[in-house]
Amino acid sequence: MFRELTVAAALAATAAGAHAQSKAQPPGPFASGADQQAAMTAGTLTSEALVRQDLARIAALDKAGPRLNSVIALNPHALADARKLDAERKAGHVRGPLHGIPVLLKDNIESADGTATTAGSLALKDNVTGRDAPIVRRLSDAGAVILGKANLSEWANFRSTRSVSGWTAIGGLVRNPYSLDRTACGSSAGSGAAVAAGLVTGAIGTETDGSVTCPAAANGVVGLKPTVGLVSRTYVVPISAEQDTPGPMTRTVADAAAMLSVITGSDPADPWTKDADAHKVDYLAGLRPDALRGARIGVLRMTAGRSPQTDAVFEEALAALRKAGAVLVEVQGPDEAAMNAIGANEGEALRIEFKAALNSYLAATPGKVKTRSLDQLIAFNAHEPRETPLFGQEIFEQAAKAPPMTDEGYLQKRAAARTATRAALDKMLQDNRVEALVGPSTGPAFIVDPINGARSLGSYSTLPAVSGYPHLTLPMGNVSGLPVNLSLIGPAWSEARLLALGYAFEQATHARIDPQFLPSFGARPEVAKAYDPH
Repeated sequence: MFRELTVAAALAATAAGAHAQSKAQPPGPFASGADQQAAMTAGTLTSEALVRQDLARIAALDKAGPRLNSVIALNPHALADARKLDAERKAGHVRGPLHGIPVLLKDNIESADGTATTAGSLALKDNVTGRDAPIVRRLSDAGAVILGKANLSEWANFRSTRSVSGWTAIGGLVRNPYSLDRTACGSSAGSGAAVAAGLVTGAIGTETDGSVTCPAAANGVVGLKPTVGLVSRTYVVPISAEQDTPGPMTRTVADAAAMLSVITGSDPADPWTKDADAHKVDYLAGLRPDALRGARIGVLRMTAGRSPQTDAVFEEALAALRKAGAVLVEVQGPDEAAMNAIGANEGEALRIEFKAALNSYLAATPGKVKTRSLDQLIAFNAHEPRETPLFGQEIFEQAAKAPPMTDEGYLQKRAAARTATRAALDKMLQDNRVEALVGPSTGPAFIVDPINGARSLGSYSTLPAVSGYPHLTLPMGNVSGLPVNLSLIGPAWSEARLLALGYAFEQATHARIDPQFLPSFGARPEVAKAYDPH
């Protein structure tokens, strides 16, 4: 199915747009997967050396140094897997652009490498299932090296309304590599932080509402929340079949396209994916630097005024879009009342869906896992002080009291939420004759506050999350060294077009910056001088 060495070499030439990387030297830790693939093709890098580099950086930056806490567990077979892939390459067989490339999995995705799939909870510390999720098998078959499991917001941020994003009882708090006192967002916090910090080439996150796109934005990387049903959710700890989906997180759009090309496809065990094979395309083939020329894009200013600095960066991004040939159309989004109604219906529906899905998942875990229902999980947390030092489990408790999924009220609320969001997005796209909507993904990462909780400036995740439509976020600039991202939202199954538009924007702006691992924003020299001018 997948293209081999010739296409991998072509991707290497296309994806970074005239790479300046010398073939005499292996690429550094922030290199793209395409650069890494080119170096392996040239013989200046091996997969084993790349995995060793990543393991060394994890030891230096994640477990020591700034202690990012982005990685929960490492695959004990990663080096052996890399050596096997190097032997294949030496024998003339390259499986595709991911051959030998290290990838992390969010720790709610099962993998048959001896690691537990914990969702960050001590209740699942023995959840070693010995099975690969279909998306993991697809990655391995394409030649990716599964490096290990990434930290997250515990239970994918569906335990408490006052949760600390990126914190789990098993892994601690994921720190943002741009400023260690700021959030890595959630729930795929570890996936975003690890990719941003150059600990791994790419990672898989999962999203129900914002859990790929927010950490991608907070950590200044590319994140794609696909159309629900394009990617299998089998053997992924669930929240909602209506909204859950895995998605790629990388430093470049081309790498995200390469990963998406691998993980998409129908899965008989996940009926939502029955149409995935029909919609799957070669996402790399459509990446062109001129893809924005003539594209009509709707400008959606739902968070305007909440962060003037972000608004200023967004205006620069719009100018770059225009310069690249895009036709921009101002679009009016749903008002606050409509969004509040969508959010309320979504929240109630998710609690009902979570109860049913989690009970089903827990009931099928290995015998060593003693918490086998939501009620038992609530009791476990109530008697395990390591689970609740920062926040409680109000969402769990509300979900436990929720009616069954056959409840007529639930069915009406879920239908109302889905219908309203799809109608809102379709109206904006069709009435304005635009193929995508654009807006700032969110503001700069806020300071972690375990007392008062999150202080988000708002995001664009809810409409595509509830509707099931795709949402791409990618770097558009920075506010005083903190990354801010651009969101592109389109209709169902429009991933190829969103990636093409995002790639063209990326090539026109090269807006991503590497992190400096500052202890705080106040450590920036100009800020420190202003704080203490004498």
